[in-house]
Amino acid sequence: MVSRPERVLRGRNVPLSASFLELFFDLAFVLALSQLAQHFLADLTLMGALRTALLLTGVWWIWVSTTWLTDWYDPETQAIRGLLVGATLGSLLAGVAVPQALDGRGLLFAGSYVAVHLLRGTVTALALRGHPRQSRALRVLCWYSVSAVPWLAGAFVPEWRVPLWLLALAIDLTGPRLGWPTPRLGRARQQELHLAGEHFAERYQQIMIIALGELVLVAGLTYTGTRLSLPETAAFLLVFTTAVLIGLLYVTPAGQRLGPAIENAEPSRLGVTTGYLHLVMIAGVVATAVGAELSIAHPTEIGGTTAVVVILGGPTLFLVGRILFSLAIHRRLSWPRVIGLFILVGAAIAVRLPLVAVSAIAAGVLIVVAVLDQAGIFTGARTRAR
Repeated sequence: MVSRPERVLRGRNVPLSASFLELFFDLAFVLALSQLAQHFLADLTLMGALRTALLLTGVWWIWVSTTWLTDWYDPETQAIRGLLVGATLGSLLAGVAVPQALDGRGLLFAGSYVAVHLLRGTVTALALRGHPRQSRALRVLCWYSVSAVPWLAGAFVPEWRVPLWLLALAIDLTGPRLGWPTPRLGRARQQELHLAGEHFAERYQQIMIIALGELVLVAGLTYTGTRLSLPETAAFLLVFTTAVLIGLLYVTPAGQRLGPAIENAEPSRLGVTTGYLHLVMIAGVVATAVGAELSIAHPTEIGGTTAVVVILGGPTLFLVGRILFSLAIHRRLSWPRVIGLFILVGAAIAVRLPLVAVSAIAAGVLIVVAVLDQAGIFTGARTRAR
């Protein structure tokens, strides 16, 4: 007979495919990513980019921690279903707060973030009373209780909001890498951090599709508001091509090997590292969406430094994350991606062309990288595992 606490844990007979409520939870990120793109578009400066990155990291960590939840616990139990619904609502409220999170809606953003994490920790700790896995839930709850202080303090003290939220994110992001060391409880053991690789790989692919969907949606809506002239049509098609290429570059080959890699690796290393690297890739897709709106709405405008950097910076950021992703998964360096990365950086510095031409450069570089990558040309040999 299965004990009451045991029922809430993910058993071997629980399907590894995402449940309906997990996919429903992902939908909250359609709003969040859209709001983040608009937040950056409203302030196309370095500070604007950093402020958007801060908010994106907070939103992203809600998704990552909730994915860990459904990997460790059975998503079909009533308790976990309730937590998924609560996380969906919290993510939506955080998305609503994004445009003014660093101004008048700081409490809504921070409160939603803190509520999701503390509710998850409290419910799982109570559900596992008397079970050895309760200590893991208590460690996680303790760490999020500590980070809740700077999150909420920043919400009430606007002039200190950014540094306090940076401190809170540093606590939240380093916790799992260290095993959430806690007084009297110690740190989590490796077996407590084990992840189902197949489930995690599927979830990452699904959130990448959500991000690419936001890119395609921005392109379509922006194109709808134009005169459908030749330059605008060309810019739209180039953005669509870029979205397709980003998707292809993501799934081959490391994206297809993520499941077995996580299954066989040290969870606190690869399981957490992939979360960080997907944040970089998602940030690249969000920046690409902003560049898409600029290029489709003003295709013949000669791009200044800011517009060119944004249009080329999105694919560049994605390639950075993707290169590091391959290194993390199978210690392989793709030289076509590295060369493409340097070309994009050089073009962002030197090129001053109509925005549709800048989009053509981005798409052209990704096409060449994808073709050479698929052909296996210049692909580095595996390096010795450390």
